[in-house]
Amino acid sequence: MAVDYLVIVFYMAAMLAMGWWGMRRAKSKSEFLVAGRRLGPTMYSGTMAAIVLGGASTIGGVGLGYQYGLSGAWMVFTIGLGLLALSIFFSARIARLKVYTVSEMLDLRYGGRAGVISGVVMWAYTLMLAVTSTIAYATIFDVLFDMNRTLAIILGGSVVVAYSTLGGMWSITLTDMVQFVVKTIGVLLLLLPIAVVKAGGFSEMKAQLPTEYFDPLGIGGETIFTYVLIYTFGMLIGQDIWQRVFTARGDRTAKWGGTVAGTYCLAYALAGAVIGTAAKVLYPDLGSADDAFATIVKDELPMGVRGLVLAAALAAVMSTSSGALIACATVANNDIWSRLRGLTTAPGTDRDEVKGNRAFILLMGLAVIGTAIALNNVVEALTVAYNLLVGGLLVPILGGLLWKRGTAQGALAAVTVGGLAVVGLMATYGILANEPILYGLLSSLAVYVVVSLATRPTDEAVLAAWRERLAGRTPEPVSEEVPVAQ
Repeated sequence: MAVDYLVIVFYMAAMLAMGWWGMRRAKSKSEFLVAGRRLGPTMYSGTMAAIVLGGASTIGGVGLGYQYGLSGAWMVFTIGLGLLALSIFFSARIARLKVYTVSEMLDLRYGGRAGVISGVVMWAYTLMLAVTSTIAYATIFDVLFDMNRTLAIILGGSVVVAYSTLGGMWSITLTDMVQFVVKTIGVLLLLLPIAVVKAGGFSEMKAQLPTEYFDPLGIGGETIFTYVLIYTFGMLIGQDIWQRVFTARGDRTAKWGGTVAGTYCLAYALAGAVIGTAAKVLYPDLGSADDAFATIVKDELPMGVRGLVLAAALAAVMSTSSGALIACATVANNDIWSRLRGLTTAPGTDRDEVKGNRAFILLMGLAVIGTAIALNNVVEALTVAYNLLVGGLLVPILGGLLWKRGTAQGALAAVTVGGLAVVGLMATYGILANEPILYGLLSSLAVYVVVSLATRPTDEAVLAAWRERLAGRTPEPVSEEVPVAQ
């Protein structure tokens, strides 16, 4: 195991080093929060794929494969579908807005009255998303070091908080590119073929397992439909995803780079399901499906390779965790704290913006680590996050992009009713039930349409300014660079 230890230690040290390097580049608000909006296609594709494929997609995806067979791919597959839809239909317009948060987009579209409430919902989503990834550190470090769960969460979370706080989006972008490469090698090129061979090949897998393990719809149509509602639609509106779209240097990068990342997600989904199916052949009586990934890595991979694959799992966790963390901090600072204090940022007055956003990443990082220690179920925490996001914000966001008649009052009603409905229905039916997201989404849509039609249309001046933004004809205010110590 000594070689495996060295691989992981080297990997984590490299993440911290990149955080330090990123700090040298993050000299303004734009650099710190959206990498200066200048990522090219290669870096954009890699970082976008890295953020959406986290611990739930890797460890949870393999667990679903263990439990349901090939149809266990549907959760991650719907994530890929959502990223493809976002990239093809919406990303170019989103990138042209030149904003930092989803709530800023809502303010532009509806006239400046939706920010705080939508920010609270988005903050809750990004916080829980970061928590789900942070919980997954316990599984990885337990396999590698037989480490106490709380200590594992503190160790893994601290590394992510450190490099994210140092360099913001530049540090996260650099680490995500490394994490993308490590995930590709570790999961797709090493663990996938080794798992299939160890299980005796596909013919032996088919002989050992029930036929429903190879039914593409074996997980159930209702479950697949729920995944589409939660994850496909969630990809369209999440702050963590939009903040990556904001990093693209142009329309074509956002569209085609995201399309490549979405296609990669589809392949990753199938790989996780196949690995989980192979694990079911090798270990038919595991106590928990989520143990499948760790068990097959620990018992079936040779020394060195095992360390690289565990580094791949760690990469998956860290990429989503860091992306969700900076999104959570950006929303907390820009959409909630600054608005509650009545602060606005004029062009050329960003001297304190880097410092303030850095402080919020540190603060939110501590909150994420504490919450992760208190919770235990990754899938439940992820479901809460996406239920809140889709139930509360999908309708006003897509309505703003697609329906001219939508109003600020309709948007606020949709956020409030949809969010409360989801929370109430989760308490009634259970977190993993299908009813909360379905009925919450329908209630949000109903009040959005009714209230919008019952209230005065959005002022034409607001809509005209909105159209100018969508067309990319409004330049972004220039942020003043912050001196960096030599």
